[in-house]
Amino acid sequence: MGGSGSKSKGFWPFSGSGSGDDAAKDGNEQSLTRARSFPGATPFVFTRRSSMYFDEDGDVAHEFYEETIVTKNGRKRAKLKRIQKNLTPQGIIKLDHPCIHVDFPIILCEA
Repeated sequence: MGGSGSKSKGFWPFSGSGSGDDAAKDGNEQSLTRARSFPGATPFVFTRRSSMYFDEDGDVAHEFYEETIVTKNGRKRAKLKRIQKNLTPQGIIKLDHPCIHVDFPIILCEA
């Protein structure tokens, strides 16, 4: 369930080296500022991939539908047909406020 965390083994951007046994060796020495092996690593996420799309007209939405008229047994009926062609993803967007990375290995609050 969930599925938002990293599934790769041995790659922890916030720890000293790549192995998972470092937590036992380091004890409680965990830093919030920078990681030792990745000097540019930070626990904050500033951008994310958008889930919205642009259509041909430049409109932005999660999904696009087109209304079609279907005639069945002499009766006209309006149906919505989902459009999946000619859509371009919005791309990477900047977050309004930074979030904490899901793989950050420090407990922030115990309730």
